[in-house]
Amino acid sequence: MLTGIFRFFIFWYICGIILLTFDLLPPWLEWANSVFLITGGVIAGIYFSQLYGIVKALIYSFIIVSLSIYIEHLGVETGFLFGNYYYNENFGLKIADTPVTIGFAWLLIIGCSHEISRGISLTLTGWKQVAVFIPTASLAAVTMDLILDPVAYHVQEYWIWEDTGMYYDIPFSNFAGWFILAFFFHCLPFIFKQDLSAARSIWQNRMALMFGAVILMFSILSISGGVYGAAILVILLTMIWYVLYYWRLQHDSSR
Repeated sequence: MLTGIFRFFIFWYICGIILLTFDLLPPWLEWANSVFLITGGVIAGIYFSQLYGIVKALIYSFIIVSLSIYIEHLGVETGFLFGNYYYNENFGLKIADTPVTIGFAWLLIIGCSHEISRGISLTLTGWKQVAVFIPTASLAAVTMDLILDPVAYHVQEYWIWEDTGMYYDIPFSNFAGWFILAFFFHCLPFIFKQDLSAARSIWQNRMALMFGAVILMFSILSISGGVYGAAILVILLTMIWYVLYYWRLQHDSSR
């Protein structure tokens, strides 16, 4: 069943690339975006359950989903942490002007960045692992937003920025806010006193794959929408992340 969920996500992912890239998504199918994000978040929850057990994964996932929705709500209402923006109607069911799916999007992003940083810091122990894992995972999350935000704003118009900034008219506070919130979420495994090392499993491979898959999808949308610089920047950064990730895993397996 769990593998079936992942296969469904891949199927939905391929359909999404085709429909969104060629602007074939009809208005009545806008709910497909929500299915994509919710399924991606569920896969991240499964990944965490394989690492930390079902109970801790449920608690961790609940905190990420619920707190991110609340923080995003504060951002919409007050500009807290990210800056001033609002969501359009085509981003799924809303609670207090905040899409419920945004919580699952955060869960997906934290899952992806968690695995990339876990692989990079795997050979370290103690405080050294903590010191590398948390900021690395937070930067990996920000890397994803460097492509998500320009596409969501300029190409798909899922949300609209009222503030401005140098990077595609997106305020710097948004990326700083992403780093801070991701930093907090990535601290939680250590608050739970959880060891990051675990036997290699297919779900770790799948989560690492999804990191690049999400970035690839939004890079394609970015290029098709004329936002070329963001795609080039993030593809280069993603290549660096993957080189570090697989190099460290190879180093660990040769020990």
